[in-house]
Amino acid sequence: MLAYLRLEVRRTLRDPGYVISAVAMPVLMYLLFTNLGANESAWRTESMIGMAAYGALGAAMNTGTGVAEDKTIGWLRQLRVTPMSPREVVAGRALNGSVTVLPSIVAVFVAGGVVNGVRMDVWQWAAATLLLWLGSLPFTLLGLGNGYRLTAQTTGVVNVACYLGLAVLGGLWFPIALFPAWLRAVADYTPTHRFADLGASVTEHSAPGLVTVTVLLGWLLAFGSYAVVSYRRAARTA
Repeated sequence: MLAYLRLEVRRTLRDPGYVISAVAMPVLMYLLFTNLGANESAWRTESMIGMAAYGALGAAMNTGTGVAEDKTIGWLRQLRVTPMSPREVVAGRALNGSVTVLPSIVAVFVAGGVVNGVRMDVWQWAAATLLLWLGSLPFTLLGLGNGYRLTAQTTGVVNVACYLGLAVLGGLWFPIALFPAWLRAVADYTPTHRFADLGASVTEHSAPGLVTVTVLLGWLLAFGSYAVVSYRRAARTA
């Protein structure tokens, strides 16, 4: 499985689409959002966490698009003859997604510290990076589930819809405090809002709350089950 993981990581990092959508765009959006009109230090820090989460979300979902393309070229059929179980195949792809989210997070954090002058203790930078890295796993599994279940063309459309919809609804672009009351109630339990809360808690010198961890674990279980079931279905029909 480690050899499979290394192969998939190299393939992803060489993809220009990944570099543009998951690394360059979140950085550009962050700098745009925080350098138009009046902006405060607190907003620059809050937006930095939101855009780092947004970039990680895009990188995680991108893994599913690659899976759908692999089905088209017959790679999934090749994996079926290996000793790996469905859970190991999904886990290998999920680990690939987890590795490739790191450049997205680090790029936005560098922009925040170097360009926007965001200041945090060393442990805060490290903890925020680690928590966002770990917290991206549910979205990798969601993307994988879509990739295994849908065609390559449909996966791209569905993943982008999930990517943008979850980002906006979860408050990665704008604070959910600006939402109507009913929408705030919905956003509070979205995986993206709780995902960003992992990093936000560090900037406030506190640990992630129990509700945040519980909600993310629930989504992790749901998306993980979806990915495994989708892989089994794809393996039967490939």
